[in-house]
Amino acid sequence: MAKEWILNSATNRFQLNFKRNVGAVSEAIRKCAPKTADAWRGYYFANVRPQAHIKDLGRKLYTKIKAKVNGKKEIVNIGVIVDIQNEIARLSQKPTKGLSDLP
Repeated sequence: MAKEWILNSATNRFQLNFKRNVGAVSEAIRKCAPKTADAWRGYYFANVRPQAHIKDLGRKLYTKIKAKVNGKKEIVNIGVIVDIQNEIARLSQKPTKGLSDLP
């Protein structure tokens, strides 16, 4: 199983990407209108959810994945906290100019 598939499936299954967990991201993007990924990260962690909350979601995700996919080598060093933080940054990508430094 690919790491991304496992992360995506588990995040959706346990609703960790729902508004109640990550906040009103679309609304926050419109309010912030970030020009850079760093500007978005700073705004998100200051105004939407604290970084500690996102780290906690990453720990919950890791625990749930480990319990459900026990013994799969792909998830031993999965780094889900970083992956969730990266996903928050990717959510701010728009098809318009301004966020060209995001992956």
